[in-house]
Amino acid sequence: MGLLLIAAIVSGAVIYDRFMRRLDFGTVRARSGRRVRWLDLHNLLGVVTLAWLTVVGLTGVVNTTADLVLRYWRVDQLAEMVAPYKGRQPLDKAGSLDAAVATGLRASPGMTPFFVAFPGTVDASPHHYAIFFRGEAAWSSRLFKPALVDASTAGLTDTRDMPWYMKALLLSQPLHFGDYGGLPLRIIWALLDVATIIVLASGLYLWLSRRRSPLEERLAEIESGGATEALRPPKAART
Repeated sequence: MGLLLIAAIVSGAVIYDRFMRRLDFGTVRARSGRRVRWLDLHNLLGVVTLAWLTVVGLTGVVNTTADLVLRYWRVDQLAEMVAPYKGRQPLDKAGSLDAAVATGLRASPGMTPFFVAFPGTVDASPHHYAIFFRGEAAWSSRLFKPALVDASTAGLTDTRDMPWYMKALLLSQPLHFGDYGGLPLRIIWALLDVATIIVLASGLYLWLSRRRSPLEERLAEIESGGATEALRPPKAART
């Protein structure tokens, strides 16, 4: 669905380019019929939200791959980190969690613990605590850095930054949901969501009303670039 949305944005921008050759930007012909007014509002809201909607659509596509990306990270990076313990017997009893976190903190200065995966869970190994740290800045707080600590000795086994594909996934989430800038940004995101709903609803209305119009009128609308009423000459022809 996200890819279909991107395709709709691209096709809409192509059609809008032809439409704008005949009208000034932001024109809403309030004195024309209902369909023309909705057409102008549809085009105006669509082009105003174009960049935002593209970002939300693309990040939405990235977010749908979250499960696949996480699974790949486990068989790629996590498997490399725990490779020295391959073939060992699982622990009967894990050691001190406090000691493991302290070890991770020493290996990740300037970062704070976000969550801990216990030995035997999918994000750790049968022999390790996996402690995930994050930064304190707006963007670094979205990026995790795992530290694998031996659960029996509290010694550090490995720590490394997330690969590029995990960073792309983690950074796509705040861009998609708009939850990284506090309440003001959330209000802006909500208003843009409402504008998008209006664009979708008006597009459906225009499509349905167009299907009920005579064939000659629909052909004339295509030739005129999007409307059949009160169109001015192309800007290049004005004097």
